[in-house]
Amino acid sequence: MGVPDHRASAQQVGAVAYAVLTVSDSRTLETDASGRLIQRLCDEAGHRLADYELIPNQPRRIQAAVARMLQGATQCLIVTGGTGIGRRDLTIETVSPMLDKVLPGFGELFRSLSFAEIGPAAMLSRALLGVRGERIVCCLPGSEAAVRLALSKLVLPELGHLVWVTTK
Repeated sequence: MGVPDHRASAQQVGAVAYAVLTVSDSRTLETDASGRLIQRLCDEAGHRLADYELIPNQPRRIQAAVARMLQGATQCLIVTGGTGIGRRDLTIETVSPMLDKVLPGFGELFRSLSFAEIGPAAMLSRALLGVRGERIVCCLPGSEAAVRLALSKLVLPELGHLVWVTTK
């Protein structure tokens, strides 16, 4: 099967149950613009929210929330925040060991697209996409621009395909 055949088969996936996890020491439910943007873009694409939580940059809290959200109906978990290079940015280090497979092309493509928008600062991004069991896990920077770019150009156009492939 080629990519067009995969995409055609993936259309049978339909609406994807997704969860949003915001990792931040400074945002609140009221100020979580990136978390709201993820929900709006996913909903507009026809997917359905299964869970949402905002937690601080603490590895144990991140690990527990990821494990909990990947149970039940969630097919895709989108994590935003804690992906930079600051001392408290621990999302990538915490989530990576929980994944069965990592798709390095996602981070490469994201940084390439980011470079076109923001220049060399794109190299500071540690965006990540991987699989745990039959679940997709996507870790994005906390900025609204990064969320919009990653979802509109990469994640949402392939989400049905990603979910379909993980269940085969």
